[in-house]
Amino acid sequence: MASNSLVWFRKGLRIHDNPALDHACRNSDHVYPVFVLDPHYLEPDSTAFSPGSSRAGLNRIQFLLESLNDLDYSLRKLGSRLLVFRGDPVDVLTGLLKEWRVEKLSFEFDTEPYYQSLDNQVKDYASAAGIEVFSPVSHTLFNPADIIHKNGGRPPLNYQSFVKLAEQPQPPLSTIISSLPPVGNVGICEVLGVPTLKELGYSEIIQDDISPFRGGESEALKRLKLSLSDKEWVANFEKPKGDPSAFLKPATTVLSPYLKFGCLSSRYFYQCLQDVYKAVKKHTSPPVSLVGQLLWRDFFYCVAFGTPNFDKMKGNRVCKQIPWNDDDELLVAWREGRTGYPWIDAIMIQLKKWGWMHHLARHCVACFLTRGDLFIHWERGRDVFDRLLIDSDWSINNGNWLWLSCSSFFYQYNRIYSPTSFGKKYDPDANYIRHFLPVLKDMPKEYIYEPWTAPLAIQTKANCIIGKDYPKPVVAHDTASKECKRRIAEAYELNRKMDGSVSEEDLRSLRRKLEGDQHQTSQLKRQKGKLIS
Repeated sequence: MASNSLVWFRKGLRIHDNPALDHACRNSDHVYPVFVLDPHYLEPDSTAFSPGSSRAGLNRIQFLLESLNDLDYSLRKLGSRLLVFRGDPVDVLTGLLKEWRVEKLSFEFDTEPYYQSLDNQVKDYASAAGIEVFSPVSHTLFNPADIIHKNGGRPPLNYQSFVKLAEQPQPPLSTIISSLPPVGNVGICEVLGVPTLKELGYSEIIQDDISPFRGGESEALKRLKLSLSDKEWVANFEKPKGDPSAFLKPATTVLSPYLKFGCLSSRYFYQCLQDVYKAVKKHTSPPVSLVGQLLWRDFFYCVAFGTPNFDKMKGNRVCKQIPWNDDDELLVAWREGRTGYPWIDAIMIQLKKWGWMHHLARHCVACFLTRGDLFIHWERGRDVFDRLLIDSDWSINNGNWLWLSCSSFFYQYNRIYSPTSFGKKYDPDANYIRHFLPVLKDMPKEYIYEPWTAPLAIQTKANCIIGKDYPKPVVAHDTASKECKRRIAEAYELNRKMDGSVSEEDLRSLRRKLEGDQHQTSQLKRQKGKLIS
């Protein structure tokens, strides 16, 4: 009787360094490579704030479909093909395992709570049916469970502790594969091809400025080769340095979406970087080097895996409890690029159109929304990034929002990115703003970062009247940032006083106090103004 194996692709959309695929091929007559289109992520949602599903915007869905097409092409070159199905993954997988009499099931280990739940259900069925299950850790450099075990059962909460525990990652598998076992008889199962956006129920992406980043392993390896060809650039890479306004040629690798979907193996990337470092005399080191960035990625995966409710403020033991505002109007102004601060708005428009922006640009807009100016809950900003970014990654997205809102990991809340001066030092001529906000393309550079300060004659000549063609600032940065600092200081004191056990009532009381203090301050200012006049 023929030996049948099934490899279930979710992330890990690649051939190189794919232990699940490698294991499925060993001693197997037939290997069924399967991808399930999950309605949880792909069902169109007409109520969402941008085209796409309830979970993802069209840019990321398009990137996924491109990655699947590329994977199918690579499999076909090796004598196989991708078998695509649509439906609840547990129902689909259990049906296929039974129909094809599968003896061996392989899939990459996933740390996200949603996939953990799916995986446990599939494993339970397979075990009961006597099917061998192999679920290797290959999306990250290290097994987060091993790191947590070494740390006494809890994840390390700072980078340095993590790196000490992590040591060296396992080397990647060979990247040279000449052939794969063929796909067996699919029986009565209805196999789909990789669908188009239209076939999934979406309209095609129609806009004048779409994401320039195409999905797939082939594109990932091409981009990796191009990045590594400049050994001097790799050797001198130093985060957080870099130009956030560079968009025609981004000042970073833009490999994050390929790592997110597993089109590129982080272990292979790590090995390639080590090869470059051996070839140069001097190079930067972690945490600021490119290897350092891979370690940061694993750090967030580890903390997220070992922290219940990592994606929430409530019930999250590593998160400060802060009485954030819940202002829908301000949130929408930020999300849609209508805050009146061109640097912030241009970044948000780039996010909307491209599904990507430089890490420093992300820092600026996240700070502005939360602790810098608007004092909106980080979870709401996280949701916008989670939807629109092509590289949105559950662990890293939540970790970065916790960091940038000063809710965890980083607590220097007095350090705020200026929405006017920060971008100017990188791009004094404002070419980035002129590209993503063409309404301001004729505004003189002296005024473009603060267009509300331009005389009316200048605004008229630039065909951009502030308050009509482009919005006035939604807040005054100087006063708003001071108020944010005051509120966070009070919240920090409450967390210290309650030793982290802050109740819902504690937060409500603090919110009432902060709003009362702000109202009182506003009244005093008005009274002072009357006395002066």
